[in-house]
Amino acid sequence: MVKTKSKMEKFQTLTSTMVPLPIENVDTDQIIPARFLKATTKEGFGDNLFADWRYEKNGNPKKDFVLNNPVYSGNVLVAGKNFGSGSSREHAAWAIAGYGFKVIVSSFFADIFKNNALNNGVLPVVVSENFLAELFKNINDNPKATVTVDLNNQKIINNTNNKSEHFEINSYKKECLLNGFDDIDYLLSKKSAIEEYEIAHRLH
Repeated sequence: MVKTKSKMEKFQTLTSTMVPLPIENVDTDQIIPARFLKATTKEGFGDNLFADWRYEKNGNPKKDFVLNNPVYSGNVLVAGKNFGSGSSREHAAWAIAGYGFKVIVSSFFADIFKNNALNNGVLPVVVSENFLAELFKNINDNPKATVTVDLNNQKIINNTNNKSEHFEINSYKKECLLNGFDDIDYLLSKKSAIEEYEIAHRLH
């Protein structure tokens, strides 16, 4: 497992195989069950991602769940429509990032989850339902199929058929991801400009 780092990594372009989760309306309680929310740090959340789907009650992995299938791997989770609905718990984004996913592709995300993901260095990419369906088919046909996500040009490319789509992202969050900044890092990067502004507008 890849643990969540305290410092976000820069995200520019990623080419990766994909992990398919063709289930619609996956809510945050399914992403990270409520019993794991007592922790106050991000460490270890990836181990409990999709815990109720992933493990038996005795803790043994469920062989039929995708994260336990060695055929599928990669830093891109391809999910069904309406991913991240339900409660606003940021722990869901911690779990996604902690497992090692850098991108989630779906045709729709809950707004709060989408923002939480971006705040934790995970890029949610919204695609058309047709594009999503083709990705699922390609992964099913060939688990080694890859996708390329180009953040700078806001483009996702299905490398099996070379089809691509443009995706939207808030310009501020885009700059943060490209530079590996969280909100505090961003403010610190503007320190000189802020100080110059304060000097120029200082009351005499």
